[in-house]
Amino acid sequence: MASAPDTTTAQLPRIAVIFPGQGSQVVGMTSELAELYPEIRDTFAEASEALGEDLWAICQDEERLNQTQYTQPALLTASIAIWRILQQKLDKAPHYLAGHSLGEYSALCAAGVISFADAVRLVHKRGQLMQEAVVGIDTAMAAVLGLEDSRVETLCEQATEHVDDAIVGAANFNSPGQVVISGNAVGVDAVIDKVQNTGKKAIPLKVSVPSHCALMEPASQALADALAEIQFDQAAIPVIQNRHARVETSTQGIKQALTEQLSEPVLWSKTMQELADKQINILIECGSGNVLSNLAKRQAQPITSYPVDKPARMDKLMEVLS
Repeated sequence: MASAPDTTTAQLPRIAVIFPGQGSQVVGMTSELAELYPEIRDTFAEASEALGEDLWAICQDEERLNQTQYTQPALLTASIAIWRILQQKLDKAPHYLAGHSLGEYSALCAAGVISFADAVRLVHKRGQLMQEAVVGIDTAMAAVLGLEDSRVETLCEQATEHVDDAIVGAANFNSPGQVVISGNAVGVDAVIDKVQNTGKKAIPLKVSVPSHCALMEPASQALADALAEIQFDQAAIPVIQNRHARVETSTQGIKQALTEQLSEPVLWSKTMQELADKQINILIECGSGNVLSNLAKRQAQPITSYPVDKPARMDKLMEVLS
């Protein structure tokens, strides 16, 4: 008599850790964890040494923290600090890692591709290059809600072709019905008008630089030079990168994807679909806030996601995994 099929494997957790590329109140978020876990302050001290500046103090200075050359290392450091805590709590390594925009650097650092010190210095440089690329340019970003991806792309193309001096494109494909656009103010405003004419919403975003658009091409070229000087190692955990929503297996491929990522859109919806296709059933958001966990609910195939930026949230995850 044939035995019943073993269904236990299907119930086992298949985990991916995702790293955000934005967040607010970095120190406020990590302060609660810092009271329980010395890894938080230790990691910020390590980042400060690599940067040559007191990053914890910078995080408490809103004006400086809002400068992207400091925002980026602050967010990366917060993510890696929490990752170090997670490593001690998880029974085994996650099956995959992924990061949204800047979060991709956190993912690669967590995977052992880039050393933490190099990652801190690299994203600091990335922020400087991004800021320098748009000096004297009036820039903007906006979230378009309720339109199909292809429709948003068409509106951006129409604005670029028919509005004088307009530069605008899709920057983040975050979830079905949510696309962020990026460019100069003329271009973004033109698309906002077109979106509103369709009866849908376009919400301007408060950002210091317009990521993932053609305005970042000079920064992208300079970033390639910076990446060439940094040692990349083989990933201990596969990282799905933004550029093509796939795992790059060679050092050259990883660096090329990072270079192009700066001026090309973040394919987050495709990344989430890729994780779903790989049978991932638990996401852990490792960083500031819960933006990616909220996006996970809106994907074509939602995956339950747990942010772990506060002690109570960390405890909830451990309960789920126990």
